[in-house]
Amino acid sequence: MMLPARRPSYLSLLLCVIFSAAFAQTTPYKGGSGQFKKLVWSDEFNYNGLPDNSKWDYEKGYARNKELQYYTVARNENATVTNGYLTITAKNDSLAAGSKVYPITSASLTTKGKKDWTYGRNEVRAKIPSSLGTWPAIWMLGTDIKSEGWPAAGEIDILEHVGFAPDTVHFNVHTAKYNHVKKTNRGVPIPYPAPHNNFHVYGIEWFKDHIDWYMDDNKVFTFNNEGEGAASWPFDKPQYLILNLAFGGAWGGARGADLSSLPQKFLVDYVRVYQ
Repeated sequence: MMLPARRPSYLSLLLCVIFSAAFAQTTPYKGGSGQFKKLVWSDEFNYNGLPDNSKWDYEKGYARNKELQYYTVARNENATVTNGYLTITAKNDSLAAGSKVYPITSASLTTKGKKDWTYGRNEVRAKIPSSLGTWPAIWMLGTDIKSEGWPAAGEIDILEHVGFAPDTVHFNVHTAKYNHVKKTNRGVPIPYPAPHNNFHVYGIEWFKDHIDWYMDDNKVFTFNNEGEGAASWPFDKPQYLILNLAFGGAWGGARGADLSSLPQKFLVDYVRVYQ
């Protein structure tokens, strides 16, 4: 004879919630090595409005690389959270600010001054845009960038994509010894049909002696510590995270930029850091 089901008690429900939360914070991403199990920082974007200002700051203006976009600060039209996603939008909207007009706007979010990390697993689930001129990126810079300068502070490009090569994703690293100015940067272009059609998880696992790059379940690139000092390995110090959508510029606009393709949207489902 089957006994009637008992209603769960308040205590049992509370224990389930606590257990579930603990499980979520100790389970590593399945595609990685499994060595980083503790979730130490995240943004799940389960709120509405501007990005959480306790976690994110903004770059402002024309930042680098002769790009066409002007990065705005705390402007919903360029960076907003809704329906569980952060959306970064590049627009052709002629923003007027004071006496100046900025015809193309976008956003660059950064954890600089909020949070940085040394070693661990950083992963971002995102859906990138793709049109002639788009240049979305998920990347990290050394927190000492102001004193050390680029590229000595070190740069880890978790993901880059340029719209003129829609079926390729790029994973790169820059140091004083290895960088694109010297044409010595280390990295790989990976052929992947239409990566912009779906969400993918882009991540790194950062150890003392090497960094591994992942796309979904696949390890795509490794950069090793050669033991030759900071010129080749400045990665024993903290780095902060950047999410941005550039348009045009030295690389993104190398084959032109289609203004008629705007607006373009860079969607981020979550950002998670494990150690």
